[in-house]
Formats: sequence, structure tokens, C-alpha cells
Amino acid sequence: MNVMLAGIFGGWEVVLIFAVVLILFGAKKLPELAKGLGTGIKEFKKATREVTDEIQNAPVDAPAPKLTATSQPQPPSTASQIPTTKVL
Repeated sequence: MNVMLAGIFGGWEVVLIFAVVLILFGAKKLPELAKGLGTGIKEFKKATREVTDEIQNAPVDAPAPKLTATSQPQPPSTASQIPTTKVL
């Protein structure tokens, strides 16, 4: 990417852009502006890395069993799974 930008901007263009930024923001605001830009880039890279790690580490789900018209899921058959209440 840097090689591509080097072909677009020459030395004088970079100096001119820097001068315009210096005039617009002032010398006192430039370090603050650069720090905010750096923090934003850092947060963006961190979020991108987290998303790619989550995608790569996602478990591969097994396909769900296909249900036909004759096969239906069975209800629980043990009595221990049914909650009981005591009536006074």
C-alpha cells in the first residue's frame, strides 16, 4: 500500500498537505490529533483481530437430523425429568 501511495504523492504534495494541516489545527493540536488517530487505528486492528480469531475458532456444527413426516421427536420418558409439586 505504501508503494501505491508513493506513486500518487510527490515530495511537494506531502509538504503542502502538512502545511495545510498545520495551519488548520495549529502546532499544539497536532500531537493530540496524532495520538487520537493512533488510538483509533489500534482499536480497529484489535477488533479486526478478535473477529477473525472468533471466526477461525468457531466450532463446526454437525448438520441437524432431518425430520420426516412419520418421525417426530420423542418427549422425555423418565419421571425424574418432570417437576413435581407438593400439595398441602
